[in-house]
Amino acid sequence: MQPTKVSEEESFDWLKVRQDIGLDRDDISKQEGFTEKLMRRFKENPFVPIGCLATVGCLTLGLFSFHRGERRMSQLMMRARVVAQGFTVVALVAGVSMTAIKKMPPA
Repeated sequence: MQPTKVSEEESFDWLKVRQDIGLDRDDISKQEGFTEKLMRRFKENPFVPIGCLATVGCLTLGLFSFHRGERRMSQLMMRARVVAQGFTVVALVAGVSMTAIKKMPPA
């Protein structure tokens, strides 16, 4: 079986696709870095990082209390961690839902 010859136009289909979606060579240099993306995402849905920080804080304090032998405080912090995790999951689902609703075409 002989290889088929690809026309020059077909071999550059990816260029047409990039133009169709609005990406040019200049756009590559304008890509946002990690810090810019983090700040943009935080502004879009600030409850997710807040929930993550609350979860980590409760976990850290709970483990520290467990290490010191404070059973009551350790148990309280582990329960607070579960609540903070639940808050984070709800915030994440709400954020994804809001983004999906915004991207839907008007009816």
